[in-house]
Amino acid sequence: MLYYLFRYLDTLGFPGAGVFNYISFRSAAAVITSLLIAMLIGKRIIYFLQRKQIGETIRNLDLEGQYRKQGTPSMGGLIIIASILVPVLLFARLDNVYIILMIITTIWVGFIGFMDDYIKIFKKNKEG
Repeated sequence: MLYYLFRYLDTLGFPGAGVFNYISFRSAAAVITSLLIAMLIGKRIIYFLQRKQIGETIRNLDLEGQYRKQGTPSMGGLIIIASILVPVLLFARLDNVYIILMIITTIWVGFIGFMDDYIKIFKKNKEG
């Protein structure tokens, strides 16, 4: 989205707007945005999921280190999906067919992960 805004500003002669035409600048900005989303929003999402006690119950399989996982919230894929989709929507050229396929695939995989976690947590079915 920002690509199209800055391309328009570049046609108006806005100084510095042409930097968005370079994929190296847009990819660096996307990496920085992705890291900021993961670090800043990630902590809040993890805290929210822990506060709501959204996590899987631990089965007794007599495995070493098994109970260290207790209290780890599920649905952490929300952070990954947000860290991928937000920078792509902000900095990518959305008229590229590969970008569109990547967005659709990411949403689809996120939906599958959400359904898996939903079945594990709320339906108490560990079959996955």
